Amino acid sequence: MIWPAVAWASMARPSEPILHVDLDAFYASVEVLKDPSLRGKPVIVGGTGSRGVVTSASYEARRSGVHSAMPSVRARRLCPEGIFLPPDFEAYRVHSNRFREVMLSFTPLVEPISLDEAFLDVGGATRLFGEPPEVAGKIRDAVLEGVGVTCSAGVASTKFVAKLASAHCKPDGLLHVPATQTIGFLEPLPVGRLWGVGEKTADLLGRLAIRTIGDLARTPEQVLQRLVGEAAARHLTQLAHGLDEREVIPYEAPKSIGHEETFDRDLDDDGEILRELLHLSGRVAARLREDGYRARTVTLKARLANFTTLTRSRTVRDPTDVGADLYQVAGELYRALPGT
Repeated sequence: MIWPAVAWASMARPSEPILHVDLDAFYASVEVLKDPSLRGKPVIVGGTGSRGVVTSASYEARRSGVHSAMPSVRARRLCPEGIFLPPDFEAYRVHSNRFREVMLSFTPLVEPISLDEAFLDVGGATRLFGEPPEVAGKIRDAVLEGVGVTCSAGVASTKFVAKLASAHCKPDGLLHVPATQTIGFLEPLPVGRLWGVGEKTADLLGRLAIRTIGDLARTPEQVLQRLVGEAAARHLTQLAHGLDEREVIPYEAPKSIGHEETFDRDLDDDGEILRELLHLSGRVAARLREDGYRARTVTLKARLANFTTLTRSRTVRDPTDVGADLYQVAGELYRALPGT
């Protein structure tokens, strides 16, 4: 879409131009689109073996305590009636591309974070689509119509607050945090919601009775420096006051396309490994063709049973999007690995 210059230059920039849009339970939602009989049921996407990990869970499954990154074995104990499905990354990518196309129809300033979420700066789109909360509502309607799944949207003055807002209104919600209400919105939230605060840092802050973002905002930065260091203290203090100077960085075409697979057991048979390489090569080639690319450099990454990672690459003379060509190079790289 070509944007009229007047749409960007003739109006004052709104104070809350940043959106964070996040598709709800994306992988599970796509599985329901593929098989409508799954609607309303606890759908769990991920590996099903002893090493499997949940990648997505429908909200019906989440009511049983299942969540992403949980071992599948534990998810099955929590939700024995759950319907476990392997990931279908090709389908997810197709729907993700539709999601990106919807967002780009509103603004060119779209920064994808993953297949199912992105930041947008709609400060220049208000003449065409209304104020940012109105733009967010229109985007949500367009996503439902064009992608077939619901999404949640946060509207705020910064990326950090917009992302918190979208998480706060899930699923299928919209939350606008006016700039004047940012501190009040942040104050009661757990300190662990700050970017950069993991379990270890949260425990350290807890020793000073810092349990909410408001607690941290009221703590002198010098006190925090003694606990987490100067750079981290400055970062956390700024976030706690709603300050985040990062801009939305528009989408750029990927420099690489790949697929990885973690297996339920160690593979030690060359024939089996090469069959898996053939499968992965086909998937990469399909994505190359789908996105209109051809590859010149093929990279093979193998993780051994002792968790050592080996990486090998080769650049070919003629770019290709053919799975057999990729497989030939990947197979040669594999055979050249030590111990094979």
